[in-house]
Amino acid sequence: MSARGFIVHDAVLLDADGRREGWFRTEGPAIVDIGSGDDWRALRYDGMRAIDARGANVTPGFIDLHGHGAAGVSYDDDVSPLAALDHHRRHGTTRSVLSVVSGSAQNQARALQRIAQLADQDPLVLGSHLEGPFLSPARRGAHDPAVLTDPAVDLVSRQVDAARGTLRMVTIAPERPGSEDAQDVYQAHDVVVALGHTEADYATALAAFGRGARALTHAFNAMPPVLHRAPGPVMAAVDAGAVLELIADGVHVHDSLSAGLFRLAPGRVALVTDAMAATGCVDGDYRLGALDVELRGGVARLAGTDTLAGSTLTQDAALRRAVEDLRIDPVVAVAALTLVPATLLGRRDLGRLAVGARADFLVLGDDWSPRLVVAEGSVVSDRRDPSLA
Repeated sequence: MSARGFIVHDAVLLDADGRREGWFRTEGPAIVDIGSGDDWRALRYDGMRAIDARGANVTPGFIDLHGHGAAGVSYDDDVSPLAALDHHRRHGTTRSVLSVVSGSAQNQARALQRIAQLADQDPLVLGSHLEGPFLSPARRGAHDPAVLTDPAVDLVSRQVDAARGTLRMVTIAPERPGSEDAQDVYQAHDVVVALGHTEADYATALAAFGRGARALTHAFNAMPPVLHRAPGPVMAAVDAGAVLELIADGVHVHDSLSAGLFRLAPGRVALVTDAMAATGCVDGDYRLGALDVELRGGVARLAGTDTLAGSTLTQDAALRRAVEDLRIDPVVAVAALTLVPATLLGRRDLGRLAVGARADFLVLGDDWSPRLVVAEGSVVSDRRDPSLA
């Protein structure tokens, strides 16, 4: 038996299946047993590490569908992303889709190639998310308008080739000419098409969802609002059964709307960070793609404007805000960080505490932040009191 095995006991197991007292056992990268009571004692062996959760909540590791970096590092840049990944992993994100902002075809291709190579080496990196360049100039947010363009099948094919099977998601504005053909190519390669940074009305967005788009990028942001005679992309996503990304930092979306989205689309809200390079850093001047960004009071905006430029959110903070500020049931909030994104990506082995799932789990403190982070069966971060370890 592998010395990497764990038994986590005296835990409150908290995932999309509910909240219950119990234990589970891991071997290597997978969960192999789960139960309740004291049955775990008979399964111990020399070299196994027993973790007494002491009644703490234990959840699956978080999955971030949409993040651009942290710790001064952007995933677009030709530098090691490890500092950014480590920052988010310490905050509970055990699997990441690395987002690339709009840029030239050459720069995006190089970023996709770097992420593909990283995904080959690190199973915690799930692949890439292309946010642009097929976006609306009127809803560009913090994207460089000079590089935005209409979709073209040849460019889409080059993107797919550069990613070598690791392009997981792409954000497009469905009203741009050529978007339907581009959508077909992406979907033929099992890329999740998300709508975002768009001027699309309800009918246009609904048609794109009907064609196979499956997600809405950062709901409410960079798109027409919900109006009583023009419900827009948000309600199209709700009605189409799509997954809706939500940045629950209290800055991007009012808490009332964030809480309401959970009621409108039960089981389909994915809590994402959209974190940029300044995440975890002091206030100052930073970059997002080719654009200058100012971080003031922890809020990132394009320099000299009021335009938000990503967030400085971590997923444990998103969970804490969802439970404490939005008053979302912890089971629902945890699912929005685990099972919902896992299901969107087709990863049945992620997002649950269950036999056969990957050994990604968090032991949480009373503040909903992780004290212990384990991913793929290995300790990533351990901030527990040594006397309790």
